[in-house]
Amino acid sequence: MISPWVGAAVVFVVGAAFGSFLNVVIYRLPRRQSLVAPRSRCPHCHAPIAARDNIPLVSFVLLRGRCRACRRPISRRYPLVEALTAVLLAVLWLREGLSLDFAAAAVLVLILIPIFFIDLEHRIVPNALSYPGILLGLLLAVPQGRFPDALLTGAGAGALFLLIALVSRGGMGGGDIKLAVVMGAFLGWPAITVALLAAFTTGAIVGVLLIATGRRARKDAIPFGPFLAVGAVAAWFGASALIAWYLG
Repeated sequence: MISPWVGAAVVFVVGAAFGSFLNVVIYRLPRRQSLVAPRSRCPHCHAPIAARDNIPLVSFVLLRGRCRACRRPISRRYPLVEALTAVLLAVLWLREGLSLDFAAAAVLVLILIPIFFIDLEHRIVPNALSYPGILLGLLLAVPQGRFPDALLTGAGAGALFLLIALVSRGGMGGGDIKLAVVMGAFLGWPAITVALLAAFTTGAIVGVLLIATGRRARKDAIPFGPFLAVGAVAAWFGASALIAWYLG
C-alpha cells in the first residue's frame, strides 16, 4: 500500500504541472487567446519559452524570476499559482485519499483558482469556466449519490445571488451568479451556507480595509469572485467541523 505522504508528494508534482497550465488559462482566457497554441512565450519580448525554462516552480528559481531572453522580470503570479495548486491538491489528497470526494474537490479547485486571479485582474468570471463548472458539479454529484442536493443547492445559490443583483441594481454581476451555482453544485447543503458566510465576511473586511486605507472609495466596485472562491475552499475544508460546532 502506498503511503499517503508518497501519494501527496506525487499529487504535489502533478498539481504544480496543472498550475502551470492554469497560468496559461489566467493569461489567455480573458484576452480570448487560444489555450493550446502558440506555445508559451515571454509576455514582454514574446520569445518562446524552452522546455527547460518551463518546469513548474523550479525554472522560476533557476532563472531568478527573469526571462532568459530579455531579462525582464517574470510575474510572481506564475510560481504562486503553481505552488497554490500543488499545495491545495496535495492537502486534499491527504484529507480525502483516492475517492470521488477528492476528484470533485480537485476539479473545484482547478476551476476556482483561475477564476480568482482573472476576476481580481479583469473583473470578470468567464463563462468558459463557470458553465463547465456547473456541468461537472452536477455530473460528479451523480456517482456521489447527491444529485438532487447538488441541483437544488446550485439553483438556490444562483437564485439568491440573482435576487441580490436585482435589489442592488447591478451590485452583483452575472458572473458571480453563475459562480454561486457552481459552488452550490459542488458543495451542497449546508456547506454552501458556510462558503457564502465566509465570502461575505472576508469581502466586507477587505472592503472596509481598502476604504480605510484610501485605496478604494465607497462607490468603487470590488470584484467578489475571489471572495467566493476563498469561501468555497474554506467550506470544503472546514464546513463539517464548523456546522457540528454550531449545532453543538
